[in-house]
Amino acid sequence: MSPTAATPSALAASAAIPAVAAFRALLVDLTRHIAGRTLDASLDAWLNEHHGVGSASYQQLKAACIRGATEGWLCKYEGGGLRYGRIFKPADDLQGFSVDVVDMKDVAGPHHVHPDGEIDLIMPLDADAQFDGRPAGWMVTPAGSAHCPTVSGGRALVLYLLPQGRIEFTARA
Repeated sequence: MSPTAATPSALAASAAIPAVAAFRALLVDLTRHIAGRTLDASLDAWLNEHHGVGSASYQQLKAACIRGATEGWLCKYEGGGLRYGRIFKPADDLQGFSVDVVDMKDVAGPHHVHPDGEIDLIMPLDADAQFDGRPAGWMVTPAGSAHCPTVSGGRALVLYLLPQGRIEFTARA
């Protein structure tokens, strides 16, 4: 192979760069709207009202997550019956949020605590799939909350926004 020839994996990686940049742009726009807000039931309701299942932003984020998982630049790792990965570390343009996406099917993930809270975007791939008993849409959990993230009723992608990327994995409660 010549020094300038690209391997198939290098070609695939370079093809994903525009998709990753477009995904980040969607998240930059979203996080601008939630910057500085308390992670509570009020934010949960606001997200579902303004960026819920019927909105363009939800549909764009879901399509980008499906594409990323299919192309392999999201959910790169596998363990415990789920696929997962942190696509973006906390950054100024993301208002200090990190971004993770998990692909789960009828499984409970590892117990963890959200020191600063967590914002989840639930994207069922099977119609009846739920995340922690919630259907498609947003779920906001406050600082100090904890759970074993569970998808039931099929397969779903879940996008996590974590303030400053903070999460503490623990033994099951």
